[in-house]
Amino acid sequence: MDKLEDKINELARKLGKRPLQGPHSDYQELRRLYEAQANREVAQQQKDARKQRIEAIHGKSDLNPKWTFDNLIQDSQDVQEAVSIAQSFIVAHDDPSWRQSGAHMMIFYGDYGRGKSHIAGAIAHELIEQYEISVLYRQLSSLLEMRFFSYDFSAKDDVGQKFREINQELLNVDLLILDEVCVNETALKKNAQSWLGTLLRQRQSHNKNCILITNHSLSQLEQALGSYCFESIKEYDTYKVHFSGPSRRKSVADDVAVSPSAHPSGYTPNQVR
Repeated sequence: MDKLEDKINELARKLGKRPLQGPHSDYQELRRLYEAQANREVAQQQKDARKQRIEAIHGKSDLNPKWTFDNLIQDSQDVQEAVSIAQSFIVAHDDPSWRQSGAHMMIFYGDYGRGKSHIAGAIAHELIEQYEISVLYRQLSSLLEMRFFSYDFSAKDDVGQKFREINQELLNVDLLILDEVCVNETALKKNAQSWLGTLLRQRQSHNKNCILITNHSLSQLEQALGSYCFESIKEYDTYKVHFSGPSRRKSVADDVAVSPSAHPSGYTPNQVR
């Protein structure tokens, strides 16, 4: 069996340290070396654990991975102003008192294709990476559809249980992003208004933040959501961001027709985005 001094010197060589000279400092030097190694291992474990937590949050968020600030086209003043507000919102999370002071809501409104969902997603990605904020992205229309089918008690696809689980997630998640709010709707049905209003009030009472994305103007949104639901929004510290620049989506009408001969065989997707 190697002597203690030999073991210490071997460990020192692995760590790039000078071998010990004499037995007097064996214990103290060994302790120092082991503590340094243990600290590095703990730091690496913490780093790996944080990475796993962030990956888990991303996995549950249902965010488009392409919605980042790096991929955002900032070619108009409205988008540049929205990014500035978004960055301020992100940085504010550095202040614990701001995070505990109340619930905050951002309302992104404007026509289709202006970058509303993209910027909301970019905010969410940054908050996950920097602060491990839990995020959930959902389209309101899909939630209302699931809610409707959850009342079919004869159904055997467990949609009722699934909706109850999702509803609990909607209440608990740190940042809820609701997209396409009241899309193609001049007014939600009364029971839908009540459900959404109650959800927002419950989140507000627990200091949970929200981002609402809509194609309506603010006056149209108030009419579509109804008084009870819109009063719930007023309880938040609200940031309203109007998107009025050009659409970033391709115009189908402007696309050049492609001759069938260009695709000799196989299925060709429309590529409509």
